[in-house]
Amino acid sequence: MVREQYTTTTEGTHIQRPENQCVYKIGIYGWRKRCLYLFVLLLLIILLVNFALTIWILKVMWFSPTGMGHLRVTKDGLRLEGESEFLFPLYAKEIHSRVDSSLLLQSTQNVTVNARNSEGEVTGRLKVGPKMVEVQSQQFQINSKDGKPLFTVDEKEVVVGTDKLRVTGPEGALFEHSVETPLVRADPFQDLRLESPTRSLSMDAPKGVHIKAHAGKIEALSQMDIIFQSSDGMLVLDAETVCLPKLVQGTRGAAGSSQGLYEICVCPDGKLYLSVAGVGTTCHENSHICL
Repeated sequence: MVREQYTTTTEGTHIQRPENQCVYKIGIYGWRKRCLYLFVLLLLIILLVNFALTIWILKVMWFSPTGMGHLRVTKDGLRLEGESEFLFPLYAKEIHSRVDSSLLLQSTQNVTVNARNSEGEVTGRLKVGPKMVEVQSQQFQINSKDGKPLFTVDEKEVVVGTDKLRVTGPEGALFEHSVETPLVRADPFQDLRLESPTRSLSMDAPKGVHIKAHAGKIEALSQMDIIFQSSDGMLVLDAETVCLPKLVQGTRGAAGSSQGLYEICVCPDGKLYLSVAGVGTTCHENSHICL
């Protein structure tokens, strides 16, 4: 260890300094200096690389004062142009397309739109999958452009609000239970068929059932019985010609007495049969058919 000596002299006195005087040099020298310069150079290179990468990212992502890439920040919200892919849920108050283009939501699996209440519970859900479109809600309703309900579905009923419900399927419409409607009509020049393959078919109305065929015929086919019943009234067959081609015919009366005329007779059980007309009724002569 070097010791420094301090000597006090008076004015006019000359003191000779010793020959062996120690001189100290202040600074970093040798390998430490080289390491420091190398570290500073490395930091400068890293700084330049980071600056170049930042410029490259800004250029690639199209950063600008108004937004990033196709995303623009406007006073009305965010405007996104072109196709975009969202990897996580998207929360927005309103999504709409431009005036001159349509809005397309596309996914490789399904597209799900959820509506939640203040507690976070899902109150409505629309799910479009590859095989099915599912709607989960208390009520599903389709309105026209003027706000008129066209189709409404809830847990109790299905309401079709249009003036005409048209079924265009080749097999018609299948109803497992009852159907209530004021009018059932086929297209012009097409047949109207009401069919029940394995059960009975009944038509009830509080003020009557009207069956009309303006340009064709009416056929009623049944494997068993066809019953026309009126609880308070009568059955009227109003036509120019009423044909009953397969009625059972009774025995012929005396020759030349009928002149080719027949009368319709009714059995106690309601069965109809033909009897050759005479001067008086001949039904009693052929009543054995009712046995």
